Amino acid sequence: MAGRIRDVDIALVRERSPIADVIGEHIQLRNAGGGNLKGLCPFHDEKSPSFNVTPERGMYFCFGCSEGGDVITFVEKIEHLSFSEAVERLAQRAGIQLQYEQGGYVPRRDHGERARLIEAHKAAAEFYAGKLFGPDAAVGRRFLSERGFERADAEMFGVGYAPAEWEALTRHLLGRGFTAEELVKGGLAKEGRRGPMDRFRGRLIWPIRDATGDVIGFGARKLLDSDDGPKYLNTPDSPLYKKSQVLYGIDLAKREISKRAQAVIVEGYTDVMACHLAGVPTAVATCGTSFGEEHIKILRRFLLDQAEFRGEVIFTFDGDAAGQKAALRAFADEQKFVTQTYVAVQGDGLDPCDLRIKQGDAAVRDLIASREPLFQFAIRSTISRYDLRSNEGKIAALDAAAPIVAGIKDVGLRKRYAIDLDRWLGFMDERFVMQRIAAVGGAQQGRPQRAVRAAPMDPSVRVEGELLKLAVQRPALLGPRFDALDPQAFTAPDHVVLHRVVLAAGGVADAGHGGREWVDRLLEHAHEEGARALVTRFAVEAIQADAHAEERYAGAMLAAIEAIAVDRAIAQVKSRIQRLNPVEEQQEYNKLFGELVALEQQRRVLRDRAAGS
Repeated sequence: MAGRIRDVDIALVRERSPIADVIGEHIQLRNAGGGNLKGLCPFHDEKSPSFNVTPERGMYFCFGCSEGGDVITFVEKIEHLSFSEAVERLAQRAGIQLQYEQGGYVPRRDHGERARLIEAHKAAAEFYAGKLFGPDAAVGRRFLSERGFERADAEMFGVGYAPAEWEALTRHLLGRGFTAEELVKGGLAKEGRRGPMDRFRGRLIWPIRDATGDVIGFGARKLLDSDDGPKYLNTPDSPLYKKSQVLYGIDLAKREISKRAQAVIVEGYTDVMACHLAGVPTAVATCGTSFGEEHIKILRRFLLDQAEFRGEVIFTFDGDAAGQKAALRAFADEQKFVTQTYVAVQGDGLDPCDLRIKQGDAAVRDLIASREPLFQFAIRSTISRYDLRSNEGKIAALDAAAPIVAGIKDVGLRKRYAIDLDRWLGFMDERFVMQRIAAVGGAQQGRPQRAVRAAPMDPSVRVEGELLKLAVQRPALLGPRFDALDPQAFTAPDHVVLHRVVLAAGGVADAGHGGREWVDRLLEHAHEEGARALVTRFAVEAIQADAHAEERYAGAMLAAIEAIAVDRAIAQVKSRIQRLNPVEEQQEYNKLFGELVALEQQRRVLRDRAAGS
C-alpha cells in the first residue's frame, strides 16, 4: 500500500494550485472588490452569486449553502474524491511528483478510482485518434470530409475511429496496465461471453470532456451498413459520465461563454464543430439526452446570469415539427435561467453543420444573429397550428397560447406578450385577450407571495462580526487590544466559538500579517463542531471598508466593541444603584455613582474613537 502523502508535498500542491484558476475551470468568477471574486455556487442552485473566493488566503465560501474550504477541499467536493485523490489530481495538474512517507513514489495502480478511469479514458482517446488516419478508417475520414471537416479540424476536436474489431481497444488498455474491471466500469468495454470486448466498433468517435478538459466518455457514430446498432451510441452512465450532466464542447466553449455572456445549444457533435469553426465558439450540445435542468446549472456557472438580463442562451432547432417540439420542451425550463433565452431556427430545416456545407461560415453566424426570443417562438409556434381565418380558430389558438403567456413570471413582459398575442391573432381587443389569458392560464400564475422582511441585524452583533473578520484576515491591525477583550464581549454563538479559536491559536498578536499561514493555524485549532466552517467563512467574507481605510476601520471596530462592553457595565451599575437607598446606604451609593461617572466618561471617549477613527 502507498503511504501518507508528505506534508511538504501537500503544502507545495496548495502553493502551485492557485484557487481562482482551479475554481475558474468550473465556474465563471468576477471581481467582487477587496481582492475577492464571486460566482454562482457549483454546490447548490441559486439565482444570484453568493460563492466567494479569496485568492490571497486561498479560501472559498458560499454564503448560500455554507460550503467552504481551500483548493483541495474544492476538488474533493466538486469531483467527489478523497483528500489523497484530490491532492494527486492537483499534483498532476501542477506537474508535481508526490512522495509518500511509507513506500516512496506511489504506483499508478494505487491511484483512486476516478484518477484511474480518467487515465484510461485519456489513453482510449489517444488510441482512437491515432486510428483515424489508418487505412481501415477511410470511411470515417470520408464522413468528415463530406461534412466540410479537414484533418486539422478532426485533430482540434480529438475525433477518432474505433476499429471494427471485437477487442482492439481492450487489448491496448489491458497492455497499458488497466484492468478488465476498470474498462467495464468506465464504459469503455462491456462483458462478453469470453471476457471484456470493445463497446464501440467500426464507428467515428468523439471524446466527451468535462469542463476541466478531462475525457470522461465518448460519442460514437455508425459508419458501416453491417452495424445494426443505433446511429449514435454514447458511453453509458459511469462514475465519470452522467449524460444528464454533460455538455459536449464545454471545455472549448467555457471561456467564450463567460467572455461573451452567450451560450448556443445545438443538437449534435458535428453541429458543435461547425459552429466553432464558423466563428460561433460558444456552441455546446447535449449527449444522447434532451436539454434539462442539470445542463442549465452547468451553463449558469459560466454565464453568471443575474437579474440584469445581460446574458443570452440560444437554442438552435430544425424548423420542422420535431424541432418546434424540442423548442417547446426547452421553453418549459426557460425560466430557470435568469438570462434572456432565444431560439434560432433555420427555415429550410438545415442544421448548423449542413448550413455551413451549403452556404458557408457566414450563414452559420447569421443564423445565430437572427435569433428570436423563446417566449415569442413558443407562442407563435403554438398559434400556427390553428386556422386563424375563423373566429373559432382564433379562440382555440388564444386558449392554447394563454397558459404560455400566463406562465411568464415577469409581469411587464407578460403584459407585452399578451398585447403581441392580440395582434398576431387579429382580435384588436387587448382587454378581451388579457381577460382570456387570466381565465385560462390563471392557475399557472400562482398566488402572489408576500415579501418577507428580514429582521435588521443587532448593531453589536454586526460589530462583533466585522472585528472577527479583521482578526482572521488582518490580525496585524488589531494587536494586543483584541486579545485583551473580555470573552463576554462576543454574544452571537458563532462569534463566541470563533473568538475561542483565535485565542487558542495564540491570539492576533502572534499572527504576524496573517495570510494563509494564519488561517491554517486557525483551522488547526478549530476543534469545536462547525468551527472550521466559521474560520473559512470569516476568511472569505468581505470586510466592510476600503483597503486604504482598513487601519482606521479596525480602530473604530475595536473602540465600538469596547464601548458596547462599557454599555453593559453601565447598565449593571445603574441596576445596582436603583436597588440602593441613597440615605441608608450612602457609602455604597456614592461608590457606585463614582463608577458610573467614570464609565460614562470612558464610553464617550470610545464612542468618539468609533465615530472618528
